[in-house]
Amino acid sequence: MLRMRHALLSIAVGLAGAVTGVTSPAAAAEPDILEQLRAVPGLTVLEEQPVVAPYRFFILGFTQPNDHRHPRAGTFQQRFTLLHRGTDRPTVLHTTGYNVPEFAFRSEPTRLVDGNQISVEQRFFTPSRPAPPDWDDELTIWQAATDHHRIVAALKPIYAQKWLSTGASKGGMTSVYHRRFYPGDVDGTVAYVAPQDVVNSEDSAYDRFFTRVGTAECRAALDAVQVEALRRRSELVARYQAWAAANGRTFTITGSADRAFEFMVNGTTWAFWQYSLAADCVDVPPATASSDAIWEWLDLIYGLDSNTDQGIEPFIPYYFQASFQLGYPEITLPHLARLQRYRGQDRAQSYIPRSIVPRFQPFAMDDIDLWVRLAGRQLLFVYGQNDPWGAEPFRLGRGTRDSLSYVAAGANHGANIALLTPAESATATAALRRWAGVAAVTSFAGPSYVPSLDDHDLALDRRFTR
Repeated sequence: MLRMRHALLSIAVGLAGAVTGVTSPAAAAEPDILEQLRAVPGLTVLEEQPVVAPYRFFILGFTQPNDHRHPRAGTFQQRFTLLHRGTDRPTVLHTTGYNVPEFAFRSEPTRLVDGNQISVEQRFFTPSRPAPPDWDDELTIWQAATDHHRIVAALKPIYAQKWLSTGASKGGMTSVYHRRFYPGDVDGTVAYVAPQDVVNSEDSAYDRFFTRVGTAECRAALDAVQVEALRRRSELVARYQAWAAANGRTFTITGSADRAFEFMVNGTTWAFWQYSLAADCVDVPPATASSDAIWEWLDLIYGLDSNTDQGIEPFIPYYFQASFQLGYPEITLPHLARLQRYRGQDRAQSYIPRSIVPRFQPFAMDDIDLWVRLAGRQLLFVYGQNDPWGAEPFRLGRGTRDSLSYVAAGANHGANIALLTPAESATATAALRRWAGVAAVTSFAGPSYVPSLDDHDLALDRRFTR
């Protein structure tokens, strides 16, 4: 009788657990995520940093072949981070396109699906660089896509739910390249402010953009301060040289402080619209402003350090890729023609050491464009109306399926789903949640906004983008 009573009690507890969804600790237990990560072949846990609960944050390394075509010909350690939410949640592959931040953050798709996030440093961005580097053979969009493919394959046994990929700017471009070569790795892609320069020699779209963006008054003010800066070249270049000497900065890559200064002035209008808003037009110095005011504005908008060797060196892999496969915008700036000394030289190649000589591959972006238009699936593109990088966007085609593209009114390089109209935002959010296999946000266990994770916008952080 006592034995039967114990049996009936066990059945009752089991039924209660089934009804309430509660399982015993023994049944629910799974290996700690740290143990699971350490068991992944080729993966090294470099560091775990404290982060707000229920998350855990890891900095990881993964052994990658220098050249995926010849996997036995040397390896390097690729750095990436993991923001762990739970193995029962979807996972977002965040492709940076540049260096990976060493702090925890959530991209917008990660927030919207309450998921895990893997953020990967692009190969050749230090320290994730083969030694010695073979730029032409090892830094291609296919090599980088294969890096991401191998990381996804290594972690899918742990994170078995749906996967999305995302990135902003060059990171958004990188997410699309990954999908082109490995379309089955993830279930959907959200690419933010990602340019697509299909024909590198045809950049008239950018010139048209700069004749239409903002108001006529703002465009005139930006043109005028550029002209005035070049008119004061002698004074301001001398100041630039003195600043560089005092701060240990050099100009070997660009060739001289004079050339670096001209390139800085060339880029101020682009940088203004990339990072600022129309409301900031009131802060553009007039042509009558003091040299101090113009100098401070150049630093604020473009950055004095940007064209020094020390400012360029972290981004050499980007400039190489732009000169090799991605393409690079060249704008005519007709209002500066009579004042420029290096007209037509402000190209990606000018930001690469002379020892590296890329040979442009004109069909690389054409191939990507055809894939998006003819075979792209589950793609979401978001652009900013006032962002110059959106002048040549990815375009959907007749063969594209279950995909969307939006432009956020008045937005800059920080455009995202939250800045779309309410109807557009709802449609975009529903699509990515459907791809991720999750229900509405009301079903999420975690908070929809976590300041320590969500107040970082990498697309507007100049440490991680160009």
